[in-house]
Amino acid sequence: MKGRTVILGQLNGRAAAALMVNGRLEDLLVDPPEDLPAPGAIFRATVDRQVKGQGGIFLKLPGGTAFMRQAKGLAPGQTLLVQVSGFAEPGKAVPVTPKPLFKSRYAIVTPGAPGLNVSRTIRDDEERDRLLEIAHAAMGEESSGFGLILRSAAAGVAEEEIAADISAMRDVAQAVMSEGVGAPELLLDAPDAHMRAWRDWADPDPDEVIEGDSALADLGVLDAIDALAGPASLPGGGALYIEPTRALLAVDVNTGPDTSPAAGLKANLAAARDLPRQLRLRGLSGQIIVDFAPMPQKDRRQLEQVLKAAFRPDPVDTTFAGWTPLGNFEILRKRERLPLTEGREK
Repeated sequence: MKGRTVILGQLNGRAAAALMVNGRLEDLLVDPPEDLPAPGAIFRATVDRQVKGQGGIFLKLPGGTAFMRQAKGLAPGQTLLVQVSGFAEPGKAVPVTPKPLFKSRYAIVTPGAPGLNVSRTIRDDEERDRLLEIAHAAMGEESSGFGLILRSAAAGVAEEEIAADISAMRDVAQAVMSEGVGAPELLLDAPDAHMRAWRDWADPDPDEVIEGDSALADLGVLDAIDALAGPASLPGGGALYIEPTRALLAVDVNTGPDTSPAAGLKANLAAARDLPRQLRLRGLSGQIIVDFAPMPQKDRRQLEQVLKAAFRPDPVDTTFAGWTPLGNFEILRKRERLPLTEGREK
């Protein structure tokens, strides 16, 4: 399979979308079980109680509890709008933010943060000016108090298409933000896997989108998913082991039969380049400890540069804590996706 293919189908009865590039699975989106609030959903919530020592508050959601950090000036019983910012860890409250964002294919509407901005990845001055003119016209004077960020996908797109996209999302944002009074309620559900693929993946040509009940199986996606249950292969017979524990995610780089320093560096660089894809497909995040293969300490700088470059285009927020005294590398990754193993249990 050559080129780029977006595959829309079902996995265990839930919407799923796969991105294949030259026959390799690059990204996978799967809807969570219906009872799990997903990132992007917007609720009207009620303040429950403050949590001393944690700098946050618990909120009441319809049928559940949320936790919001750095909350000040809120009293029990007060209502506010919040957006789910990640999946809750087992046994914990749903993480939310009081600053909802309304993301569409080409733009992000930002209530309470006025101003029009263009993605920094769009560097052509004429194109930036063109997009700002479109944004000014589409937002209009009635959008006071709402800001807008034009995403990189808007570059080169026809004015009419961008304007329609902005107007639709602006209207949704205005309608939702006006619902600030009342009992806890879901105001806007999170987009499903098919919508997220359309919104967040680069525009495919029409013949690169395949949809159907058997599409995931016919195009090798299910086989690629099954392969995620084991280690990922590395050049030279090495392997990348990714093993979740209750406290953290352990990643081990194995060089295979060749244990020379050169083989260690080669395996480490290959593992660094593939690690974002492996975590993305498996839906894994949290505190990550990478045990790289033995190599000279002078090569750490090169490895760290390759690792950071590999994560740069990844959509999940990732923070690099650096090297530990024992020579491991620590990474902190936001829990924006449900682990694939959890999604397949139900």
